[in-house]
Amino acid sequence: MEISFTVRLPVDVDSVPFVRGLCRQALEHLRIDRPVVEETTLALTEACANVVRHAGAHAEYEVSVAIAGDVCRITVVDDGSGFDPAEVAGREPSVDGGGAGLTLMQALVDRLDFRSDPDGRHRVSLEKRLSSRPPLRLLDPS
Repeated sequence: MEISFTVRLPVDVDSVPFVRGLCRQALEHLRIDRPVVEETTLALTEACANVVRHAGAHAEYEVSVAIAGDVCRITVVDDGSGFDPAEVAGREPSVDGGGAGLTLMQALVDRLDFRSDPDGRHRVSLEKRLSSRPPLRLLDPS
């Protein structure tokens, strides 16, 4: 079964829990394991919160979610000023929490990509495998 949707949202704090809830409901409907749902929706939350925090006066942004097979692909597109991920990755998170989001998203998803589109829009793409990770196996000492 596949589920996909795209929503255009106002750049405001109320849009973040709204889109997180849509994604959560889709993943739960497909009976994805709870830890995977939590990791996926937290990464989406961080990507959207960054848009709300940094997009400035732009009125809206777009979120696309495509769940097919064992992968969830999420794209967040906005008209903000963007940033250089390599520059942010090299900095320590600030006291107010700034800069930790990139590290968090990298830890939560299997693939994270930032692009500037030719039309000047900025795109964050996240990809998360939906199957649970295999349990850790202890090395056999023999």
